[in-house]
Amino acid sequence: MSENLTTFPMDILSLADTLEILDLSHNRLDALPDELRQLHKLKILFASNNRFETLPEVLGECTNLEMVGFKANRISRVPENSLPPRLRWLILTDNRIETLPETLGERPRLQKLALAGNRLTDLPKSMAKLTNLELVRISANQLSECPEQLLDLPKLAWIAFSGNPFSRSDLRIESVPLMQSSSFTLQEVLGQGASGVISKAVWNEDQTHFPDEIAVKVFKGEVTSDGYPEDELHACLKAGEHPNLVKPLAQVDENGYLALIMNLIPPHYRNLGLPPCFQSCTRDNFPEGVSLSIEQIDKIVQQMVSVFNHLHDQQVCHGDLYAHNTLYDEDANIIFGDFGAASMYHMLTETQQEKIRQIERRALHHFIDDLLSICAEADQQKLKFMRLKQKATH
Repeated sequence: MSENLTTFPMDILSLADTLEILDLSHNRLDALPDELRQLHKLKILFASNNRFETLPEVLGECTNLEMVGFKANRISRVPENSLPPRLRWLILTDNRIETLPETLGERPRLQKLALAGNRLTDLPKSMAKLTNLELVRISANQLSECPEQLLDLPKLAWIAFSGNPFSRSDLRIESVPLMQSSSFTLQEVLGQGASGVISKAVWNEDQTHFPDEIAVKVFKGEVTSDGYPEDELHACLKAGEHPNLVKPLAQVDENGYLALIMNLIPPHYRNLGLPPCFQSCTRDNFPEGVSLSIEQIDKIVQQMVSVFNHLHDQQVCHGDLYAHNTLYDEDANIIFGDFGAASMYHMLTETQQEKIRQIERRALHHFIDDLLSICAEADQQKLKFMRLKQKATH
């Protein structure tokens, strides 16, 4: 319901026996009524792009509420009793939060936590008890120390932490030249994500050092669910070149215009997976009917392991190692991209660096498991071999 609402529509309460998903995003709401607790079957509540200054305490009384999304509000206060007991997915990106309650660590079902773009100076110590947390975004905050309570979590596999004082880097990366935005013309849009829009482009003058066909990602300039666009650009450049990574060619850094010029990916490449859904939460989905042979999976995994090793040799944590960020062709060649959640970690201690690698190694294992889930029927007898091989990557 996006109707420029300033008050909660009380008629919604008549749906108490059936309503499971409620989206009140893109309104002008700043409060929710205590009667919201009457929606006893409510599982998912979105209220992004409103005017909330406090996360409503009534949420903590919604006994079946699992997913809460209050992105891009004005929230500065998160009361200790505002978190639902069955909380599994919490999105508080792009607010004004400075502190979080210790009760956050008392939500054992929590799997996904998005806190980028706030004013957090530290995290609750109780988060060390979040043993089911798998994905966390803490980029673009004011954290002065690396949050050790997260690094030891047993299931954490996807983490983004750039844009904090503890991860600040003075490293100058000049691996690609600077270009003017006037040197190319954008054509059709190829895709877009949280941080920017990727378009096909043509040079306005003949270029001797670059291919004729290029793609340009123009960053949106504001904080995203993963962090700051400039951190994405820097991590991508630090990662450097690899046969299975999208190749950066040049960058544009003008007032109000940040862009990355890349090789144009051939059109016969397609997405390997689909992003997680509400049910899978942190795990990829795949198109209906899609399957891969064990030989294809083996080749894809070998390439991704090579990418993983290359990134961590450069001390870059991708933060979003998923099939849905991977393109592949009929011969099982892959191209991996989307550095929106990437974080450089060369400034951390050796112990912290090893923990970051271990976190992303779990993401690699999930990637392998997800591919095995679409293994062709005739190849099921080979799965045991592949699972043994997967264990070897530890």
